Amino acid sequence: MNTAWRISAAGFLLLLVLGAVGAPWLAPAGYAEQFRQSPLQPPGRGFPLGTDELGRDLLARTLYGTRVSLLLATAAAALCTLAGSAVGVIAGFTGGLADAIRSRFSILLQSLPWMFLVLAVRAALPLDLPPEQSVWITFAALAAVGWAAPAQVVAASARGLRRSDFALRARAEGGGTMQVLFRQVAPNLRTAVFSQFLTLLPAFVLSEATLSLLGLGVAEPLPSWGVLLRGLEDPAAVAGRPWRLVPLLLLLLTTASMQILGARQVHKT
Repeated sequence: MNTAWRISAAGFLLLLVLGAVGAPWLAPAGYAEQFRQSPLQPPGRGFPLGTDELGRDLLARTLYGTRVSLLLATAAAALCTLAGSAVGVIAGFTGGLADAIRSRFSILLQSLPWMFLVLAVRAALPLDLPPEQSVWITFAALAAVGWAAPAQVVAASARGLRRSDFALRARAEGGGTMQVLFRQVAPNLRTAVFSQFLTLLPAFVLSEATLSLLGLGVAEPLPSWGVLLRGLEDPAAVAGRPWRLVPLLLLLLTTASMQILGARQVHKT
């Protein structure tokens, strides 16, 4: 991938994170405050992105929605990567029954449609939740189905390192299985683990947006990109208010930037 593209992707993500962190200063009104006298206002001096049907500042909701979506996706991807990597490295290095069971579960989960699994897990959980709890439920639903891919990749890498020269030397010097695993093998898997995290991150961003768009993710009045995308359900309304496409544009640019950066890391592995 061209260096200029990677620099542009990293710069965009940095600006996005800075905007999300600086939301209280960039949009002091807050994401839930309603200006009842100004519903559906076009972009202007007081409201740079206009207002929604309830008179809420769309700039504030976009900035805070970016914070929620990025935090949720990053946390879920990190948890999945750590859990899947732990399962993969132990099962792949020890082999035998543990690796066989891990392999069956990984293949089963990866053979099913990703979004179908997420929807099934989320639909099985309570739907009428307070906004704060809806964030954690969405986080748990994403994490529950995403561990199989990193487990599969890390297990294959650990299996290859099991009979490496440094692992055999450590065993010859009296090192036990767990000692060799955590001191010799695990540090050599950091690149594979990080590449899996970067691969999962854009997938989780899109998954959260889909869940929230369907009403199964983040609950009102908390904003997220998926919640904001509900405003695009009426094409006629969007045609008259094209600034409502900003969350969709941010979502597309974010996932594209993450994939650009992740592709380089995966290529290294």
